[in-house]
Amino acid sequence: MTYETGASGRKARDLGLRMGDLPNGPLNAITDVAGVRVGHVTLIEGEGDLVRGEGPVRTGVTVIMPRDEPWNQPLFAAPHRLNGNGEMTGLEWVRESGTLNSYIGLTNSHSVGVVRDGIIAHEALHRPQGEDFWSLPVVGETWDGALNDLNGFHVKQEHVLEAIANARGGHVAEGSVGSGTGMVCHGYKGGIGTASRVVADEDGGYTVGVLVQANHGRRQRLTVDGTHIGDAITLPDDEQASFPGDTDAPRAPGAQQGVTVPEGSGSIIVIVATDAPLLPHQCERLAQRAVIGVGRVGGAGENGSGDLVLCFSTANERMPGVFDREAGREFQATALNNSKIDPLFYAAIEATEEAIVNSMLAADTMVGINGNTRYALPHDQLLELVKR
Repeated sequence: MTYETGASGRKARDLGLRMGDLPNGPLNAITDVAGVRVGHVTLIEGEGDLVRGEGPVRTGVTVIMPRDEPWNQPLFAAPHRLNGNGEMTGLEWVRESGTLNSYIGLTNSHSVGVVRDGIIAHEALHRPQGEDFWSLPVVGETWDGALNDLNGFHVKQEHVLEAIANARGGHVAEGSVGSGTGMVCHGYKGGIGTASRVVADEDGGYTVGVLVQANHGRRQRLTVDGTHIGDAITLPDDEQASFPGDTDAPRAPGAQQGVTVPEGSGSIIVIVATDAPLLPHQCERLAQRAVIGVGRVGGAGENGSGDLVLCFSTANERMPGVFDREAGREFQATALNNSKIDPLFYAAIEATEEAIVNSMLAADTMVGINGNTRYALPHDQLLELVKR
């Protein structure tokens, strides 16, 4: 298990890459939105050839807690889909009710069920014994089969409970941690990334925080801080042949050894949090703008990609639970005037863009199953290319 509490010093803004005009929060993370906590459990074990059920293991689980007991105090929320070749459970009830009623889990594609069950088990432990309840947790996934023994099912319920127990505010570990351990972004080692933006006082002073699980994109399309990077960066395996089976393909930079799926077949999960008082339809609008940040880095929502966004607002704290029999007939909620929402759009775009880049900047080169290697994005080459 890995959990880092200090600042990484490897974020885009730490390296002089601003990505927009708005200031970031003090942590430059989703946890700049008060009350939001993040917990990781990282599973790294073994090396060499793949033996199903034994490893090598390069995976994990990440849990985002919007508040302590969202099943008792839901949050206004809404999802958005750029491309749907992916999974995020519980979204039908989020759409129907306009609320988020659970913690948010992230993991690999074949561990969604166990993470969902683990979140329900945790909720059961915190509800009165014998209480009848149902739960539809939100759990998102991306595929880590290039580096991880995906079908060995190494994520267990105990890891989910541990991630919840580890969850805290403060600096969020990024890169190859938690559910991002085995992920690849734009051909480089990716994973978890986070960033935040704060709008001006005259616009409400609200914070927008974003956390991504970045496992998407083509290397040829990578753009950082407005500079198209493409294949300009040199990696050690750039003399390798192209994808297995592409016998007629020329040698190409960024050849992906040991993977038969084409580039662009990955996915990204984007979680957007804000303390601005947004209603569900406004959360959906903010979630939509996050995909502009995905596009700024070069993501295109390809046919084989699962690009899913969920946005929630922490502002209204006294909403009743789904079946709260003691709640009154009505409750009061505060909402932002739609004509004042543009600064939040810009904040979501900028924070998403940086969070994706942060996921690569924080990740180190990783060797996984069968010796498959995914290289870190080289900071020195990147900074030379984007030098103003």
